[in-house]
Amino acid sequence: MKILKNKTAVVTGAGAGIGRAIALHLADEGCGLAVSDINGEALCETETLLKKKGARVFSTPLDVADRKIMESYPEKVMNHFGGVDIVINNAGVAVVATVEEHSIEDYEWLMGVNFWGVLYGSKFFIPYLRQADEACIVNISSVFGLVSMPNLSSYNAAKFAVRGFSESLRHELSNTRIRVMTVFPGGVKTGFAKKARFESTPGKKSHEQFNQIFEKYSMSTAESTAQAVIRGIKNRRKRLLIGPDAVLGDLLQRLMPVRYDWLVRLISSRV
Repeated sequence: MKILKNKTAVVTGAGAGIGRAIALHLADEGCGLAVSDINGEALCETETLLKKKGARVFSTPLDVADRKIMESYPEKVMNHFGGVDIVINNAGVAVVATVEEHSIEDYEWLMGVNFWGVLYGSKFFIPYLRQADEACIVNISSVFGLVSMPNLSSYNAAKFAVRGFSESLRHELSNTRIRVMTVFPGGVKTGFAKKARFESTPGKKSHEQFNQIFEKYSMSTAESTAQAVIRGIKNRRKRLLIGPDAVLGDLLQRLMPVRYDWLVRLISSRV
């Protein structure tokens, strides 16, 4: 999909961070944007920024974990734009807690957004994407969908699930006009950790301390991540690692899938 002008793209979690940056860059490419976020106020800000760029915008406050809402959403996008070419399942949340401290309710909440939201956004849009001359599903996993860290069990589980789901979907759609790209960003400076539900870290640091450490060691920005995603769409990539930390994570799980524990212990001692 070398030319994105006049394509229609769906971006979830577009109220801030990576989602907003992707939407803005797609607007620069000439795409119509169906943007959504559970935070209506943040979404309005994104909508304003997109309209300043002259983009065609369909903005909808949306909970991607709500099956009924997500099942009806594609038809609304189709009614507004007349077609859809790109779906970017980006919405995500985090919980920082040990398994013992992590409530079942928080596991259910995170999996609803980070996994079921991706599944719904993929499955329910497929019939409409089949109508396009060329289409692309972009599912955002994480470096933590490649390697695991303590105190992020729910986030790891969801991002590993996104990885497995997306690879299976890619195989199923290999003989169609729909491509599937799985994206594995490393740490991105978006304030994401600050918004996480927080119980504790191994070193018992405060939420603010944890956020500061996460931001310090994050190697990518929302801008650079968005630019990489756009290039990946254009270059028909199936798998995209973003940032040196993602490349390192991929290498570690290939070369020492069990013995990378030493690095986890080193990082945990700092976090």
